[in-house]
Amino acid sequence: MPAIIRNVVLTCALALSTVASANVITDWDVKAVALASPGVVGQREVTLVHVAMFDAVNSIERRYRPYLIRLTVAKTTSQEAAAATAAAMVMVALLPSKAADLKVALADYLAAIPDGDSKSGGIKLGEAVAAKVLQARENDGANAPDAYRPKTRPGVYVPTPITVGSSWPAMMPFVLEKPSQFRPGPPISLESEEWAADYNEIKDYGGKTSVKRTPQQTETARFWLMLGAPAYQPLARQLVVLKQMSVIDSARFMALYAMAQTDCAAAFFDAKYHYEFWRPITSIRNGDIDGNPATERDPAWQPIDNTPMHPEYPCAHCVQSATAAAVLEALLGTAEIPEVALTSSTAPGVTHRFTNLRVFADEVATARIWAGFHYRFSTRVGTDLGRKVGNYVVQHAMQPVATIETR
Repeated sequence: MPAIIRNVVLTCALALSTVASANVITDWDVKAVALASPGVVGQREVTLVHVAMFDAVNSIERRYRPYLIRLTVAKTTSQEAAAATAAAMVMVALLPSKAADLKVALADYLAAIPDGDSKSGGIKLGEAVAAKVLQARENDGANAPDAYRPKTRPGVYVPTPITVGSSWPAMMPFVLEKPSQFRPGPPISLESEEWAADYNEIKDYGGKTSVKRTPQQTETARFWLMLGAPAYQPLARQLVVLKQMSVIDSARFMALYAMAQTDCAAAFFDAKYHYEFWRPITSIRNGDIDGNPATERDPAWQPIDNTPMHPEYPCAHCVQSATAAAVLEALLGTAEIPEVALTSSTAPGVTHRFTNLRVFADEVATARIWAGFHYRFSTRVGTDLGRKVGNYVVQHAMQPVATIETR
């Protein structure tokens, strides 16, 4: 994309993000998601934004245990100035090429807040918290070099694209004790009836030219080809708006959600690279060597789109969607939600609506079968892993002060 067009897109994203906003937390979530890097790297960036906004606001309205730091400031300090500044300063540090636009966006946002000690105190607080959060996560391992060693023999060709997330099993999580904390057991046996059933299901329904997959199933498969923060942040953001949460509750709600999304990525990459289970495009083209007479080889089979460059087991989207559902259900006390409307960059013009969090997670999981990326057993294991991560994060981070004091 030419630089001038890229700059116009960036400016439009920043401008549109302030329209019809709920509060400072959702305003800056929109900005962070629009500007963040692709994939899980961007999700980590968005998480750092939310951690900084929460600790800044929580320093003013001390209702929860801080994630990292709680500074002493006047109760009259502007929550809006603190959160906006914290978010912008984190993004400036993480995305230096976009620093100029971010500073303009911050100046525009702060201009709407009356001048005075409340505003200036909020700006100083946001800057201080952002610096502390960035320092704490500077060497967390997320950006370690890709050192994945392909399985091969001397002189034998293997596919050459760089893998995704191979360093994340060693990343320091935000809340989990370690990425392997909830590592699932191994994939099912290739000699089992279940393997044959799941193999043949995805072979029939996940192929690019499948005649068994319905148009609606194809649409859903393509809808959930979208990745990273743009796929999942809008769900939580819309609920903040629909529930009309206060700034402090919005900050906690979105921070817990974002941290869980990043930690679940560390968890599924840990399992993926631990087991290194083959993708359907590999297994179906090699169905004659798996030792199972019920799996017939198809030498030209392809999934609906390009297979992600990391091992199959467990299903990553299934972990992410189940994590999202578990966090939101735990915080809201129910799986039933006001209707949310989600769109997708990989299915333009299509809107999917949800009033139940588990239905949302189930759709995402099934879509990965129809896309030809994941076996049914892998979606089931991924969903279970996601719920474990989501519930753990809610139970172990940013607890209400009253809860802590009664323990």
